[in-house]
Amino acid sequence: MGRLISLVDTLPEKNIIISLTAPGFGGGAVNNGFVRINLVAPENRERSQQEIADWLNREVRKLTFAKAYVTQEQTIAASRGSALPVQYVIQAPTLERLKQVIPVFMEKAQASPVFQVVDLNLKFNKPELMVKIDRERARALGITVRDIAETLQLFFSGQRYGFFIMNGKQYAVIAQADRGNRNEPLNLSSIYVRNNRAELIQLDNVVELSYRSNPQQLYRFNRYVSATVLASPAQGYTLGDGIDEMDKIADGVLDESFSTSLAGVSKEYSESSNTLVFAFLLALILVYLILAAQFESFRYPLVIMLTVPLALAGAILSLWIFGQTFNIFSQIGIIALVGIVTKNGILIVEFANQRRVQGFAVNEAVIDAATQRFRPILMTSLATAFGALPIALALGAAAKSRISLGIVIIGGLLFSLVLTLYVIPALYTYLSSRHQVSKVLEDKEKEEQEVAAPSETA
Repeated sequence: MGRLISLVDTLPEKNIIISLTAPGFGGGAVNNGFVRINLVAPENRERSQQEIADWLNREVRKLTFAKAYVTQEQTIAASRGSALPVQYVIQAPTLERLKQVIPVFMEKAQASPVFQVVDLNLKFNKPELMVKIDRERARALGITVRDIAETLQLFFSGQRYGFFIMNGKQYAVIAQADRGNRNEPLNLSSIYVRNNRAELIQLDNVVELSYRSNPQQLYRFNRYVSATVLASPAQGYTLGDGIDEMDKIADGVLDESFSTSLAGVSKEYSESSNTLVFAFLLALILVYLILAAQFESFRYPLVIMLTVPLALAGAILSLWIFGQTFNIFSQIGIIALVGIVTKNGILIVEFANQRRVQGFAVNEAVIDAATQRFRPILMTSLATAFGALPIALALGAAAKSRISLGIVIIGGLLFSLVLTLYVIPALYTYLSSRHQVSKVLEDKEKEEQEVAAPSETA
């Protein structure tokens, strides 16, 4: 632990260092510990938090005295716990079955290039010494199980038997063998126990010692014996890639008696992804219905809604160009694009309808609409893009995680801005209903004739 602290202490970007050895919370063992680093403000350091974490990861891999890894606190976390984002729960019918598959599962997970760090909360590293009494031999030697238990308790338990007062102070009477005779497991076999004939019999004549390892703490999930595999995706892989890789490993290792689930950040990611898909579909339906009510048609909203896939293509292309992942922030940006980019189509379609009512042909009306509305479309799109620029540039503290949100909005807007001026007029020409416009013109002629008819009668 001291070597880790010395390594962290060399960081010029450090502000506060907190280290803890043998934490008692969360089932922590005496051979566990962690070091928490608080960095100075981003404007006061040359390296980013990710660059510092990558450097520390390379350095701790050189240490062979312990298993060490570097994690970063999650931006969105519903509960406190492990800082490793991928948390894959394996549920088994019995602890023995779980103990059999865990080594195979961990070996495949650690060999996968998707993960940078793989850990397990259920560790069978707590040594235990089992004392098995040979009851037949003990009975033959005149020793009872109670005699053996009381002897072990006297030597090792440190039990308090009473008090005595000396010089006005009260002292406890504690029976225990001295440290030299109770430090090693072999000291158990060197103890003598008295039988019913007042003879001293060495304890190793009636007991058998065995060693085994058990976990510090047993975990249950959905009332099943469970173990949680914790992992951090490697550079270039997302949390979703990590979950998919865990599913692939589980399909090849676990049989039907096992079940799997997600916990922590992985569970929140899975639930939020499903919720965002529903929110995206609901946004499309609501926008379509509102436009249908506004234009009193189910055809023109289809023309306007074509801007949405154009914006999605631009958003995904922008994420790929800038090396960003498809995460919860980029999904939120895509939902926002549904309401932002449709205004381009609304401006063109509404103006084209007005021109057609005035007697313009379909092609002339839509070309004139695209020409006349180019300026407001350009102004509103650029204003929104510049408004999202600080998010994309990660200006401000803790802004790195929201870069994908700004990139999605800017990329989707600019991509749809270029294509909207060409694709929307073409689709409008194809789907436009000449019958509706002819009917409008006929109604207008009838109104003119009705207005002219009284004048002729007069």
